[in-house]
Amino acid sequence: MNMQSFKNVTVLITGASAGVGAACAREFARLGARLALVARGEEALSAIAGELSQQTEVLTVCADVADLQACDAMLASVVERFGPVQVLINNAGLHHRGDVRVRSAEDIATMVDVNLRAPLYLTAKVLAGMQQLGTGAVVNVGSLAGRAPLQGAATYAATKAGLRSFTYGVADEVRELGIAVGVVSPGPIDTGFIMDHIDEVEDIVYSQPMSSAEEVAVNIVRLARGERLEISMPWLGGKLTTLSYLMPSLRRGLRDRLYAIGRRNKNKYRKA
Repeated sequence: MNMQSFKNVTVLITGASAGVGAACAREFARLGARLALVARGEEALSAIAGELSQQTEVLTVCADVADLQACDAMLASVVERFGPVQVLINNAGLHHRGDVRVRSAEDIATMVDVNLRAPLYLTAKVLAGMQQLGTGAVVNVGSLAGRAPLQGAATYAATKAGLRSFTYGVADEVRELGIAVGVVSPGPIDTGFIMDHIDEVEDIVYSQPMSSAEEVAVNIVRLARGERLEISMPWLGGKLTTLSYLMPSLRRGLRDRLYAIGRRNKNKYRKA
């Protein structure tokens, strides 16, 4: 499937009130899509809806995707307003930072619920409608952390690795049905997700060049068009994580150097 136009296409975006989600909303609005925006924060969600409602139809739903009943109610609202979801952007994410031994079991479970269970659940819910339409797209927002293990973020990395694996498997299952499935795997993004918690984020994260939310959104649109199965950002970071996964000794050998680069970059960002 290659969806050339998003005019009047129903696009559902989770985690849509800020960062990559809000950037996606703006990009799809520019392309004429009808937007179903989902997030937990009502005030921020209303703000982005107010901004974009002059361009296109916008439905907002305040929901926590970790709650499956809330997911069902949200999907029902979208279908009632717009009909079947044609493009699903699984963007909502959660990261309780720190080694597993210092995090509660509840923190770990919640990360799994938001980052992995919810995207799988929502994808399973919308695929039938896409199959009936003979077209559709699901784009999952992964991470470079899902391409290679990351200490200090073991659970987060595991959820993103699971999401990436799910993407590849489902893409093969629905390829002949006219449905595109893809994953964007960015490194650090210049949003509050990491920049508001710079002292808590592992130094190694900042060893890679920073992407903007807008750059990620553009690549999400490319994936929704079926142009690629995965886009890693930056390109070199994708290659490095592949090598690190295949050669654990290389990952361990480079770790100290990458941490040092990350610490220097952190200091630059603090002073900026």
